[in-house]
Amino acid sequence: MQEWESPGYEPTLPVSEKSNPLTRHIDRAPARSIVRMLQACDAQMFQEETGGAYQRLLSEQVVKTVMEVAKRVEVILRDPQDSLVVLSGCGTSVRFQQSAEEAEAHVDLHVHHCRRALFSSEEAPEDEATLGALSLNKAPFVAGQLHLCLQHTHVYTPVLVGFNPTHHAKSESIPGCTFTFHSVVQRMQELAQTHEAFVINPAVAPEAVSGSSRMKGGSATKILLDVVLSAAHAAVFTDSSITHDGIVQRINAYKKAVEVTYAHSDGITALLEAAGQSLQCGRCVCYLGWGSVAVLGLIDATECEPTFGADHKDVRSFISGGYSQLDNSEGHMSSLGRQFNITHEDFLRDVLPHLNNLDTVLLLYTHCDDVSDVVEVTHTAAALLQQMELSTKLLLNAVSTGAHVLKGKVYQNHMIDVQKLSGVSTSECEECLLKAVYRVVPLALLCLLTGCSLSEAESHLEKQPIIREAVEETEETSGDEM
Repeated sequence: MQEWESPGYEPTLPVSEKSNPLTRHIDRAPARSIVRMLQACDAQMFQEETGGAYQRLLSEQVVKTVMEVAKRVEVILRDPQDSLVVLSGCGTSVRFQQSAEEAEAHVDLHVHHCRRALFSSEEAPEDEATLGALSLNKAPFVAGQLHLCLQHTHVYTPVLVGFNPTHHAKSESIPGCTFTFHSVVQRMQELAQTHEAFVINPAVAPEAVSGSSRMKGGSATKILLDVVLSAAHAAVFTDSSITHDGIVQRINAYKKAVEVTYAHSDGITALLEAAGQSLQCGRCVCYLGWGSVAVLGLIDATECEPTFGADHKDVRSFISGGYSQLDNSEGHMSSLGRQFNITHEDFLRDVLPHLNNLDTVLLLYTHCDDVSDVVEVTHTAAALLQQMELSTKLLLNAVSTGAHVLKGKVYQNHMIDVQKLSGVSTSECEECLLKAVYRVVPLALLCLLTGCSLSEAESHLEKQPIIREAVEETEETSGDEM
């Protein structure tokens, strides 16, 4: 049993919110050590079940459930005339549903705040459960959709994917609703006994940066979606059967992709160091991508803002073909703001003229893309496109997370400079105030831990952005003065 699995380890927190013992000192680690820590954390996704309280990705029951869900999808693909697979969610999970939707026919994506969430921070839909009960085309809160599906199981087969034990489902009341997320999950479990609903909830261990579900939570979501959809697709178009061993083989292919990715740790370290230096200097990191891996660049860049309190200009991503490449149902959205300018032409016009040797630009492509004169980054990660996508995601997560760690956006392995997410405040004024409060967390933390004044904390953080280092230096300075 690992330390995080112990009943006494942060017992009030769900797995996805616990701190990971492997990264307890990531805030003080050099780039190479950060990469090693991230590698160890990602490997936890595939660890075998220990006989404790948690199922794992390769646990017998999880594999069996994934197989049954894949068979349901197969039925729809064989006779799609009046059927559809709907992928729905919010935040990180729905962003990875975008790539799954693009890969498969007869799959539709519904996303909170529409597809703007792929390009900007559009989070916190949990206050909109009633939308879920009212319509499947409004990107509603998951509980609302599941509740609707559970009332009409002759029409829908709901599948809940998560990475915490079901008893951690929130039991707080939802405004305007007679149900809670906990009651919905309980009903899902009851119907799972008769295969009228399915719950897939393996534990993948705590995130490298606690609560940053864009990392392993996003990776595991992508793996499960890819495995379900690709297994069903293969069964239909090769007239084969979906088997237990086949599901295990597909999951293990992603395990191999993770291993191959981190075999290039020297290259990842170099990219992380370069990106970290750019952010520390107040410069930017840009992803310039082609094809499906460019979508992963958009996702990674988008999530830096709510995760690390980053400005949208700190980490930006651009995709060849822009919105036409994404088959975006809402058309071009560049009129909504600069963060929605995502084409290579936007990069050449608006960004490139202002770059210097302190900025970092990563070129993202696969061997399938018609791109010349670029430096290969992820070509050798895996032979299959979906595994290349996972490899690209891990690389980008490592670079952007590590760069923000080096910039001082993490204390121990906790996020300290997160932004208050949109969709929560009741007025623009309140939203601005909340954002301001969250941005001063590093200052408040330093004042609290050392007893220094606000002006002293500002001075110390300007010299040393790493919180723990600033704490020690402040204490040493105070000791010398005494």
